[in-house]
Amino acid sequence: MSQIESAVQAEQWHKEPLAIVVIGASGDLAKKKTFPSLFNLWLSNLLPKNCAIYGYARSSMTDEAFRKKIFPFLAKNGDEQLVMAARRFLESLCFYGNGASYSDQESFARVKTHLDSWFEGKSYNKLFYFAIPPTAFGHATSAVHGVFYLSSGRKSSWLRIIVEKPFGRDLRSCLQLGEEMSSYFSENHLFRIDHYLGKEMVQNLLVFRFGNIYFEQLLNREKVARITISFKEDIGTQGRGGYFDNFGIIRDIIQNHLIQVLSLLTMEAPVRIDGKGAGKHIRDAKVALLKAIIPPSPDDCLLGQYRGYLDDETISNKQSACPTFAVIIMSINNPRWAGVPIVLKAGKALDERKVEISVQFKKPPAGAFLFGHEKGPLQNELVIRLQPNEAIYLKTNVKSPGFDSRPIQSELAISYHNQFKNFSTHGSNPDAYTRLIMSVLRNKQHEFVRSDELITSWEIFTPLLHAIEQNPKRFKPTIYEPGSQGPLEEDAFVQEKCGSIVDQIDAKMRSKIPSFLSRL
Repeated sequence: MSQIESAVQAEQWHKEPLAIVVIGASGDLAKKKTFPSLFNLWLSNLLPKNCAIYGYARSSMTDEAFRKKIFPFLAKNGDEQLVMAARRFLESLCFYGNGASYSDQESFARVKTHLDSWFEGKSYNKLFYFAIPPTAFGHATSAVHGVFYLSSGRKSSWLRIIVEKPFGRDLRSCLQLGEEMSSYFSENHLFRIDHYLGKEMVQNLLVFRFGNIYFEQLLNREKVARITISFKEDIGTQGRGGYFDNFGIIRDIIQNHLIQVLSLLTMEAPVRIDGKGAGKHIRDAKVALLKAIIPPSPDDCLLGQYRGYLDDETISNKQSACPTFAVIIMSINNPRWAGVPIVLKAGKALDERKVEISVQFKKPPAGAFLFGHEKGPLQNELVIRLQPNEAIYLKTNVKSPGFDSRPIQSELAISYHNQFKNFSTHGSNPDAYTRLIMSVLRNKQHEFVRSDELITSWEIFTPLLHAIEQNPKRFKPTIYEPGSQGPLEEDAFVQEKCGSIVDQIDAKMRSKIPSFLSRL
């Protein structure tokens, strides 16, 4: 029995009956993410023995038809044992019901009747997963509240709701959405999921920072020259252009995923990281950090759109100025980080798939004089690779081998795939959705976005987004070639905005893949 299996099975909720209702169960999110994650938890013995999973959507189909629709996403590799397990999981736990809408209380009541019968009239915990558009959140919340919450008599069992992004498209819509949901349920019922908070290396940030005295002492304005958090995809919208064109790269990636990573990387130490009250303390620290960020202006932003984006058949506006690439220069106005440029970068159809954090340190004082070299040693750089090939490495200056005494740069590195031999095996490195559903069941709220955190994030980005969208001709994105590194102006823009405290590093050196990663 694994350590996590022992810990979970000792917890009270695991001994109690559990109903999981996936609302929007016929959609892509449910098929590709939600049900495979629930299957992973079941395979690892992390779901209660007395558990039922109910899919609900507007499409009409039988239980058997629903199971056939989900099955291919559970047994992708064709492994015989996995195929047999997937069939057992679907046939013994999974059921389906449909209704006219997501506010159809009569249809939800039929789901409840089925579950009440399954659990033989006993009280049971309830987890609802909203795999539906934000426009339906209010309707579904009302139905869940009316059918499952009020009628339960508020017994000792709990009810929790997982909500998928996007959480609005600006501050106003975010507040409206929040008011709709909070009128039915308090904050402790709501778990706003950002799957980046479930990634191994993002979850590692707090341990890496506050569990290592040497790194925590380096992360401040005295030592750091620049922080860059970059998201790169080597694919375009691939038929999702109709959805993407309503949001753009800033809303889709920067306002949520990257700002979450930034807050964990730069916030002050919370009162507690684990144990009682940790969820509140960690999110308090994140909100305090976000409130210190100065909202960027359009002049702090470089936008791009890859050539061919408008050829996507799902995009109706063929004159769309929607950005598929953005670099935003930000600053944090607090004693730790004042004056340190923060670069958030995200783009589609680029030269590689990669998400990483780069903390570039200042040059050693008097380095050129000490070593008798025109430029002195190169700047140290801490890189945390979030995906793919999770790794942490520190670019460090060492002496050239042999008679040469000049400093050269190498890497002190930890590769998760090399260091932790079981990292890639089944169950050892669960995907983000599996981790986060498990965290909801265990009521670990710090891995989810709190309402004030969400509001503060929209306060940062809404002025920029409105300025760009109200002046599309002035802020028209630069066209860049698919498979490139993005707009040609990027390097000059970043250097101009970040100022002279950041030295330019040779482009070949910055793009070089560390030797230990190239072997993976």
